[in-house]
Parts: sequence; C-alpha cells; structure tokens
Amino acid sequence: MILLTDVHKIYRAGKVEVPALAGLSLTVERGEFVAVVGPSGCGKSTLLNLVAGLDRPTRGTILVDGVDLTRAPEAALSRLRRERVGMIFQFYNLLPHLTARENVALPLLLNGTPTLQIAGRVEAELEAVALLGRGDHFPHQLSGGEMQRLAIARALAPRPALLLADEPTGNLDSERGGAILDLIRRLNRTRAFTVLMATHSPEAAAVADRVIRLRDGRLEIP
Repeated sequence: MILLTDVHKIYRAGKVEVPALAGLSLTVERGEFVAVVGPSGCGKSTLLNLVAGLDRPTRGTILVDGVDLTRAPEAALSRLRRERVGMIFQFYNLLPHLTARENVALPLLLNGTPTLQIAGRVEAELEAVALLGRGDHFPHQLSGGEMQRLAIARALAPRPALLLADEPTGNLDSERGGAILDLIRRLNRTRAFTVLMATHSPEAAAVADRVIRLRDGRLEIP
C-alpha cells in the first residue's frame, strides 16, 4: 500500500539546509494500522505530508496505492487525495461556516459523486461516528471529541484506501482521545483501509498493529 525507498527530505532556508528525513525506507501493507512515534522534529509530519503528496522528497521514491508520488503530476496527486487518501489532524480543520452534514458532503461534491447518492452517504458516515443527530450543527456547537469524529466522517466519506492521522488525539483529554482511537481502530478493521498515524502518545500508539520510531529523520532500530 505504501512503499518508501531511501527517502530524503531537506528544507532550505537561504543557505541553511535542514534535513527532515534522511534515507527513510518503509513498507506499510494494505489494511495495516501503523503508528509513527518519536520526539518533535523527528520527521513524523514530514512523512505524512510526503505520503499525502502534499510535498515531494528531495530524493528517493514513494509509492502509494500504486501511484509513484515522485513522478506523478500535480493533477494526479490531487486526484489521489480526493479519491484514495483521507486525512485527519489534531485541530480538526473543519470548515466553520458549514454544518456537520455539509462538511461531510464537501469531499463527495469535489469527488464528483452523483448528487442522488450524496445524502445517503453523508447520513451513513454520520451514523458510523455517532453524530447522526448533530448533522445540522456547526463545528463551534460541537465538543472537541465530536469535532474529531466529524473530521473522521469527512475523511472517510469518499471511502479512501488510506487514512493519514496527524496527532488525532493531541487536542483531547484521555477519555475522548481513547474513544477516537477506538473508533479509528474499529473502522480500520471493518472497512479494511490502511492507517498511518503520527503521535507522541504511547497510549495512542498501543492501538496500532505496528509501531515505528523515528529519530533525526531515520528509523530507530530497537
């Protein structure tokens, strides 16, 4: 599902080079739930951005669901994100002027989903995250846990093959964070999509099938 081979990412600020990833090779199988852990600045978010096609490596190759992200044109990367990659973040990234129902419908509209199918798909996703009765609420009317559940529903509405989660419980208390992890784990098992999650939390990492550790842009070997 995900294959990285000798991936380097160097950011440049004037004449200063800042290495974020330094020769990272990694394979994630289809349907696997992998947690990426490590200290701040180790390259976790850089890794997710590269796998999402939001950034390109300085060198090395990245394949996601059969697409070579290092060679694909921008239009192909945009299509990959619309159709096959869902993303959730620590601070939800919901559109505040749209209701919960409209937030979930948006990626389906952008995807070209037939109009007659959208309402049913939206209701199914809201039901899957226990928000069916909150569809007409705006994000500011929801709790933190509800906003993250809504973000999950929006990310999964297009039925992606891959879910990228960047610190999905970082803005929640332990109880709500645990509920979010249980939800992601359950949907991962029932829908068989792949999960790549960056986290600082050992408790969050513990729900994954496998944990990889990054330090200074490299895999840390136990």
